[in-house]
Amino acid sequence: QIQLVESGGGLVQPGGSLRLSCAASGFTFDIYTIHWYRQPLGEVRKERDRDLVATIDPAGSTLTYADSVKGRFTISRDNTKKMAYLQMNSVQPEDTGTYFCRTWPYTYWGQGTDVTVSS
Repeated sequence: QIQLVESGGGLVQPGGSLRLSCAASGFTFDIYTIHWYRQPLGEVRKERDRDLVATIDPAGSTLTYADSVKGRFTISRDNTKKMAYLQMNSVQPEDTGTYFCRTWPYTYWGQGTDVTVSS
């Protein structure tokens, strides 16, 4: 069974850090690009309307970020463990949202993990 499962969300204070994880199973993880997306907390959006946050290629050598998170977030992956990560540093209230991982070119989505940045 093909699955992507995000974890690591929670409540964090502004300026703090959080690491999100994306665990993959049921497919050949190391041939897929991984994206992290987000949407406002409590808001239901169509998948195509979610905001792209970061992308990592299959080899982990090409990383791209949305301007809003550049310099604060780091995407990474461990193909031996079939895991992808999003390290979130210096978080701000506007980083609050539900975070999803997604594969490309064949599209699989996880169920999301909620991040709340608040004091």
